[in-house]
Amino acid sequence: SNLSAAHWSHLQPLKMSNSCAADKFYHSKALTSPYPGSNVERSRVPQDKVGWLTEWRDYKPVEYTSVAVLAGPSWADPQLSDKNFSPQFNERDGEVERKSLNGLYVVENGRPRNPAGRTGLAGRGLLGRWGPNHAADPIITRWKRDSSGNKIAHPVTGKNILQFVAIKRRDCGEWAIPGGMVDPGEKITATLKREFGEEALNSLQKSPKEKEELEKQLQRLFSQEAFVVYRGYVDDPRNTDNAWMETEAVNYHDESGETMDNLPLEAGDDAGQVKWVDISEKLKLYANHIHFIKLVTEKRGAHWSEDPASECRD
Repeated sequence: SNLSAAHWSHLQPLKMSNSCAADKFYHSKALTSPYPGSNVERSRVPQDKVGWLTEWRDYKPVEYTSVAVLAGPSWADPQLSDKNFSPQFNERDGEVERKSLNGLYVVENGRPRNPAGRTGLAGRGLLGRWGPNHAADPIITRWKRDSSGNKIAHPVTGKNILQFVAIKRRDCGEWAIPGGMVDPGEKITATLKREFGEEALNSLQKSPKEKEELEKQLQRLFSQEAFVVYRGYVDDPRNTDNAWMETEAVNYHDESGETMDNLPLEAGDDAGQVKWVDISEKLKLYANHIHFIKLVTEKRGAHWSEDPASECRD
């Protein structure tokens, strides 16, 4: 599973958009300090030294893994020094998926290496797994409508306005797509449905009868044809040199609005608030969620920006 650095002559940029030629590999939030939930400052990484292929002999990242991870919860790996722990990197390791959605990653001195480059922090930070930590982000959309049920178009572009279900994260207070970690052995489709139910509908707190009714409606929404918006690395503030977030963002669109109109939004799990949000380029969202949302508007032909030039600007 080890790859030499020479194998990585260049890192393939993540395809964030089909319509814009200048695709970028996003990696900036993973450089911010202090590290979330701590007072730990990352070692500063100049932009021209983020890539591993740029030699930097004096690079000495701060080592940090949170106490919560070191306590050994079920969702976390042991430390690599644990003699009973021998993870199979770049492979399906029992029930744990250690393959990256972006292909093979380098393992150096027994530690997986962040494919997007240096972050100024070694260890795992708040992330449970060494290497890729897999998540799923369900993007639930509908058309904005007036009181008569007619779609509302933007006055400047004339394109219909799309809305999506957004949650306000408790940990950082930023608005985001509801989503969460894929459990070991769990199918992505199951994660998408479970996370949306827990975060946007508060399904964990419902009575057995309410859960049964909710399950029927969720099944109707999640059994329709879906659009896979993005699969791969996420520029996340929790990322480190040895552990990083990857996600599969999937759009489920309620064209008529009838399914979602009957689902009562209620914040639950680690969501502070939940609501329908009008989509436009003015949105400020967690990690690189705004890029996923932009791709959905392109797919649906919905309003994004009053400035045509911004269609190819990130």
